[in-house]
Amino acid sequence: MKLTVPLAIALLGSVLAVPTAAEATPSIRWHQCQTTTDDQEGKALDDAGAQCGDLRVPLDYSRPNGPQITVAMSRLKATDRRIGAMVLNDGGPGGPGLGMPLRLKKAMQETGGRFDLIGMDPRFVGRSTPIDCGWSTGSWIVGAGASRASFERGARFSAGLAEQCKDNPYLPYASTRNTARDIDRIRAALGERRISYLSYSYGTYLGAVYAQLFPQRLDRVVLDGPIDPEAYGPGLLREIAPENEAALKAWAGWAAARHSTYGLGRSREQVLGTIDRIQAAAADGLKVGKYDLDDGWVPALLLANLADDREPARAGFSELVRTLSQATTGPVEPTGDTALMLQFMFTGEMSAPASGQLAILCADRAVSSDLGTYWRDIQKHRRAEPHFGPLTRTVTPCAFWPTTPRETPTRIGNGVPALVVAADGDPRATYPMARKLHRALTGSRMITVRDARKHGIFGEHGNDCADRKVIDYLATGKLPRIDSNC
Repeated sequence: MKLTVPLAIALLGSVLAVPTAAEATPSIRWHQCQTTTDDQEGKALDDAGAQCGDLRVPLDYSRPNGPQITVAMSRLKATDRRIGAMVLNDGGPGGPGLGMPLRLKKAMQETGGRFDLIGMDPRFVGRSTPIDCGWSTGSWIVGAGASRASFERGARFSAGLAEQCKDNPYLPYASTRNTARDIDRIRAALGERRISYLSYSYGTYLGAVYAQLFPQRLDRVVLDGPIDPEAYGPGLLREIAPENEAALKAWAGWAAARHSTYGLGRSREQVLGTIDRIQAAAADGLKVGKYDLDDGWVPALLLANLADDREPARAGFSELVRTLSQATTGPVEPTGDTALMLQFMFTGEMSAPASGQLAILCADRAVSSDLGTYWRDIQKHRRAEPHFGPLTRTVTPCAFWPTTPRETPTRIGNGVPALVVAADGDPRATYPMARKLHRALTGSRMITVRDARKHGIFGEHGNDCADRKVIDYLATGKLPRIDSNC
């Protein structure tokens, strides 16, 4: 995507095992979910009978009685033969999860009413105590472009974002390990001996960290869109360009078959030629509405739309490419999802979630600050990864970050039972990543969805085989005997 590291604080995860005399059992302040008349998510939760709550947790778990922050959560209680509580995470990092119980209850079908479904906005995200660096952009990654000058322009952009965060006191405490500790504090506050956990994308890494820190406190575990725990960090996207080049070619074949609708080319090669023409023109600038796009921003727009191979997503991507193609001959006004995406990328509307996401990545793992290392890596792979390598391999603000990680990255290796769900063509968390997490979790079983280029499968891709295997596991708590394909 989205390192001198201090020594880890030994056994820090164990502070939540049993409340000490100095630390009372945490309690949740429950309240209605809707906060304003415009809060549609809160209204939907209230209408479904959910509760929302706030839990105070330590900012720094090495000082449990020190400054506290708030973690926001929701609960949709079980209605039938209750199994227990299940914490949900939608990935990101930094993805809000308050509304997840509504979506997941439906996806879980007959098991949806058997769990207390717990949505949470992780620390510094959404309704939890926020991190907001006050950026005028909602995207912290911009590609290197075609030249050394454009690469250095992107590096200055990254350095500027980091500079705007330098006075934020929360940055050192945004790590995944601390979020895992927050989850265990939620478990304690709910009065549960063990919790179940279902997650997507980055949430699979968070779940693996929780399993490493608190292995005896998990019941059923589903990890969908799995991330390699050794690769996770600010350079997570570095190796994904080949899968996205393949996804781009697959989409180009789809768009070519619909040339009469989108006008992007009658063959896959012609459609890819349209993409190349857009990127070449972007080096001199494209005017889309009030936004100026260069060859650093265009790849970011393209990559953001390649994680879903279903018809509606491909149609939306085709509309975006048509708009960019029109912009190569003069200014054009964006419409629909394209206009919304540009608004998010080029205004401060998404500053807070983008700040939180980057803070988590930078707090988890350090990266090199040597710009030459990034440039040489881009040049080495430019021919094989022409569309996305200069984006996925470029320097990020973490290279200039004002703080360094307080703990070493969590080394994952345990036998906690878990069900891993992966698509063999996932453009975000690639299939080799899934296999590595599966191997690290020696008690896990893996479901592979074949011929799918979708990030996130359960309840999202429409694969009945995979959905049924997950639901059966949630109902019984019994993992499949062997790995399987769908």
